[in-house]
Amino acid sequence: MLALAAATEPGPFATRTHELGRFIGVRVDGNLVAMAGERFVLPGMTEVSAVCTDPAYRGRGWAAALTAEVARGIIARGETPFLHVVESNTTARAVYERIGFADRTILDHVYVSPNGTHA
Repeated sequence: MLALAAATEPGPFATRTHELGRFIGVRVDGNLVAMAGERFVLPGMTEVSAVCTDPAYRGRGWAAALTAEVARGIIARGETPFLHVVESNTTARAVYERIGFADRTILDHVYVSPNGTHA
């Protein structure tokens, strides 16, 4: 999971992120090539997170299928699934829109790091 996240940069994904919720994936020849899961939980809402596909395996519909399956699990618990995506990531946005997600709000982000260092 860490190698796939490092290769695809789906957003924050640390050593123990997979412990935050249910994750599912697709393996080809024993290698994880696509995944999606749950991360951030608010009252009545859970984030769909770490949606990523190895570039060599894109275009097969796995991101949409995994995202939809994670969202179905969240809905089955009586919660609302949500996700965030960088506005300029038009490929991911198209996937999410195709399975029913829609913009709720557009946020500006400010990155802050200690001692003036840049992340």
